[in-house]
Amino acid sequence: MKYFYDLHLHSCLSPCGDMDMTPNNIVNMAKLLGLDVIALTDHNTSLNCKAAIEVGNEIGLTVIPGMELTTSEDIHAVCLFPDLEKAICWDEYVRDNRIKIKNKAEIYGRQVIMNSADEEIREIEELLLPASNISIMNAYEKVKEFGGICYPAHIDRDSLSILSVLGEIDESCGFKTAELYDKSLEEDLKKLHPILNNLNIVTNSDAHYLENMRDAQNYIELDSLNPQNVIDYLDSNKKVV
Repeated sequence: MKYFYDLHLHSCLSPCGDMDMTPNNIVNMAKLLGLDVIALTDHNTSLNCKAAIEVGNEIGLTVIPGMELTTSEDIHAVCLFPDLEKAICWDEYVRDNRIKIKNKAEIYGRQVIMNSADEEIREIEELLLPASNISIMNAYEKVKEFGGICYPAHIDRDSLSILSVLGEIDESCGFKTAELYDKSLEEDLKKLHPILNNLNIVTNSDAHYLENMRDAQNYIELDSLNPQNVIDYLDSNKKVV
């Protein structure tokens, strides 16, 4: 079956995420847009995933717990996990391995953890944007140790992407998937970077605002839909449409 996805979304826990990006709003908007599966991938944290998963269970939409990791090279990578427990273990690992700077909410934005009723639980005081000490060169293997998958985010962007920082995706990184923001650039990028012909290419919105979430455009084909099946698919040699 075809399952429409958006595997890169930010909530109000990301300092650059709009306060309207609450767990309820994100999941219900995804449902309205015709999506079947989404991933919540806040910057360097997974602590709003619990609420989003609970909302998804209520309305019948699959929510994959995840994170957008900032590596030591200032490269963004999407990390996805089959269940909340593994995502939280990864969250704790990243928290122990990232730069600690106090957030200035008036500059960077608030970082709010919510429950499934969109009630504020607390704010994270340390800014979530700074780099971790985890290198892009071993991010895939490190996330795999925690039971998840990792792939470079928005490789077509001019900053915070593996191509803008390193100029290439090194085969030794082990990635099976790469993410585009603009699908129309796929063929040109494949000509410039032949390694992309061997990778799954996913196209996600990286939405920080509700109005930037995209409708059902991109899909994967699975026998049945659950987070583990999505992760296994992205970690295989099958191709995403």
